[in-house]
Amino acid sequence: MPALANPASIAGLPAPSSAKPTLLILIPLQAEFEQRLAQRYQLISAPGGFDADLQSLLADLRARGQGVQAVLSNGTRGLSRAQMLALGAGQAHRQGNGLGIVCAFGAGYEAIDVAAARELGVAVTHAPGINNATVADHALALMLGLARGIVGLDRAVKAGAWLSSRAERPTLNGRRLGLVGMGNIGQQIARRALGFDMSVAYHSRLAKPDLPYRFHADLLALAEASDYLVLACPGGPATHHMVTREVLRRLGPQGYLINIARGSVVRTADLIAALQAGEIAGAGLDVLEDEPLVPPELAALDQVLLTPHISGRSPEAQRAQLACLMTNLSAFFEAQVLPNPVPV
Repeated sequence: MPALANPASIAGLPAPSSAKPTLLILIPLQAEFEQRLAQRYQLISAPGGFDADLQSLLADLRARGQGVQAVLSNGTRGLSRAQMLALGAGQAHRQGNGLGIVCAFGAGYEAIDVAAARELGVAVTHAPGINNATVADHALALMLGLARGIVGLDRAVKAGAWLSSRAERPTLNGRRLGLVGMGNIGQQIARRALGFDMSVAYHSRLAKPDLPYRFHADLLALAEASDYLVLACPGGPATHHMVTREVLRRLGPQGYLINIARGSVVRTADLIAALQAGEIAGAGLDVLEDEPLVPPELAALDQVLLTPHISGRSPEAQRAQLACLMTNLSAFFEAQVLPNPVPV
């Protein structure tokens, strides 16, 4: 059952409060953060999304003349047009008891139907740039962890296999980094890679002549020119399944794929096949296409390093995202200009 900030059964929901608009939270959130939000908003926490319990609760709210004025989601969970309508976007919002704003907890918002939100008069905000440094750090951690075999060596040494595990391992120094995406995160990864004396090239929708890195208009050409192919691009239809078996074959048996973007960017079946066939050396994945479900074929491979979509999570980044969220919500409910609306 979706939980309210002040736990109560559906039958015992708090009475409407004009001082506390209702905020529906559709993603897991730290208890400390929920407590901060609960000081200003009546919360409904439903990290499982629009399940039957949530729909029943929303129906009960409507029967009481109440509604949800704000939603907290992210680029993976998103919010569809149908869900916005179910939350009273449009006419109900104009009457004061329906959805008026959707906030993405992070920079990504690709699964939020922004076009529908604009049509229905719903504001959409996000938190651009706040966790860029943390994501870039994580990309380098995956690169180093894979190249140096950190996880496997740790297990071997703890199991008593010190001498037998002392084989040579590749490193980053002097290797070729290929970045798919050269936005803020891509640029931070590139700067870090220069500290390892790596060469840097990139593929993106448009070249950036002001940057000192080689541009490849063709993704296949970039893959062929890379030892580490790092995905740092947005998700969504434009990048869906852009990394195919052919891209991975061009990366080659000494190459590593790193994904800190979105799982949808990689055709998962092709990645599994390429890894099993030895067509690439390994993969470091912070995101998966059907997360949190992990394909057993990936989990079984020693040359795959997996983390649970935490590349953007550090204490500093999380606190900054909460501050951004609260600023956007306050601006909306005080009828001020939104600090971080999604780009038109």
